[in-house]
This record gives sequence, C-alpha cells and structure tokens, in this order.
Amino acid sequence: MAGEIAIIEVVDIKTSPEKREELRRALASLSGPTEAEPGCASCQLYQPLADPSIVRVESHWKTQSDFYRHIRSDAYKKFLVLMELGCEPPTVEFYTVSESRGLSLVEAARQLAE
Repeated sequence: MAGEIAIIEVVDIKTSPEKREELRRALASLSGPTEAEPGCASCQLYQPLADPSIVRVESHWKTQSDFYRHIRSDAYKKFLVLMELGCEPPTVEFYTVSESRGLSLVEAARQLAE
C-alpha cells in the first residue's frame, strides 16, 4: 500500500531495569491519545531486541502542520518530561518523507532484474 507520510519521529530512551516498566506504562498511556490526534497515522512503543534497556516511541504524521500541532500540545509536554526520566539523554530523530511505497517497490525492482 503506497501512501504519503510527512514526518516520522523516533525517540529512544535508555532506562535502568528498575524504571523501565514504569516508563513504558507512562509512555503507553500517551500513545493511544496521540494516535487519536488528527493527522497521526500511528504511534507505537517498542523495545529493540538488540538493546532491551531502550524504550522506543515511533510516530508517523500525515502532514508537517499536524506534527507541529502535536509538538505544541499538552501531551507532548508530558512526553518531554518522560524523556528526561532516562538514564542518559534521549536520542530523538525526525525523518521527512516525501513518498512511501509497499510491495509495488518490490515488484518494480524485481521486474528490472528480469
């Protein structure tokens, strides 16, 4: 399925084993309301297998204005506070995406090889 996504936000928060579950629950309480905001395509919580001390929050936004509105929200203020609960400064990355493609890309690439 092809689609347009303007902004992807990825935040990694490194936690101590003692604080991990508490932080995960607090972040989970924000992910549902965030996902319900206008323009949010998804908001997911992950724990990377390569480093279980990390809690990752990844959100996809349909437009830049939707994302900026989210950044100005009270929910994002709470998220900023939760980022500070890590045992190191968080890693925060924003990706601007002009196009996303699904299996059509695989099909096109395979046809080029034939």
